[in-house]
Amino acid sequence: MHTALKLIHSRFQQAEPGLTGAPGATAPATPAMVASVAGSTHLVLDSPHSGTFYPADFGSCCDMATLRTAEDTHVDKLYGFAPGLGVAWIEALFPRSYLDANRDTTELDVALLDGPWPHPVATDPVVLSKVRLGKGLIWKFTDDGKPIYDRPLSVAEVQGRIDRCWKPYYAAVGDAIGAAQARHGFAVHINCHSMPAVAASHATDFPGLHHADFVIGDRDGSTADPRLSMRIVEFLRGRGYSVDYNHPYKGVELVRRFGKPADGRHSVQVEINRKLYMDEQSFAVLQPGFDTLQADLRGMVDMLLAFDGTL
Repeated sequence: MHTALKLIHSRFQQAEPGLTGAPGATAPATPAMVASVAGSTHLVLDSPHSGTFYPADFGSCCDMATLRTAEDTHVDKLYGFAPGLGVAWIEALFPRSYLDANRDTTELDVALLDGPWPHPVATDPVVLSKVRLGKGLIWKFTDDGKPIYDRPLSVAEVQGRIDRCWKPYYAAVGDAIGAAQARHGFAVHINCHSMPAVAASHATDFPGLHHADFVIGDRDGSTADPRLSMRIVEFLRGRGYSVDYNHPYKGVELVRRFGKPADGRHSVQVEINRKLYMDEQSFAVLQPGFDTLQADLRGMVDMLLAFDGTL
């Protein structure tokens, strides 16, 4: 793992809800919520859901084990080699259940709030599909349908989460993609995720679905040239993995916002089945699965680094 990320992780990983860092640590009054390492190549990776720093103002009624099921656990470690290859890296340090960085700020369930929300709210039923499951910008339920709060949230605290978490995350990803394209004339953005082996009741619109090893999403070819997406699909299949394309995960806000293939910016969401590398109950890394998977991800990244922008 890159040295800068090691320093960040040693401070923030697996903090308990209500604490402000690792045991015995003293966190700053306003701790950083986003980590980033600049790159020198055309490739940008981001991990919006692997954060394990639970802010003191979370105020959830769930225990830590329940909250942690929302994390894309260990995804940051799986791609820990990337900054050393000149790949730009951005990760959320805050947990997904605190604020979901793969949602737009309009994807908010206003029923969670103690007062009127003064900003626009989405009305498109397709956009709101995750909100209906309790998985909007601020989660209402866990994947198993457990309530995350037993209290209303104030408008001010939700706005604070947006200001401290969402805005700097999107700024960091946008800046990295812009810099990559300025250097090379094009950019490839991989949005890094993990998924449970079996979809839970409130996780997706397909509860009970047994997931493939990988799901590659480009919102039906709208956020990346499908020929590039299929290179990723075929590479992974060539390594012996089962791979689905745009089902059940097409990609959400981050690839939608930044993927403009006609302008030379390709954004692809990569979902990895957690059964390949971890115990989903204990969150423990499984070997040799983790190392094998990481080596194959390194191969995928090498393949993307060799891409010269022509298709």
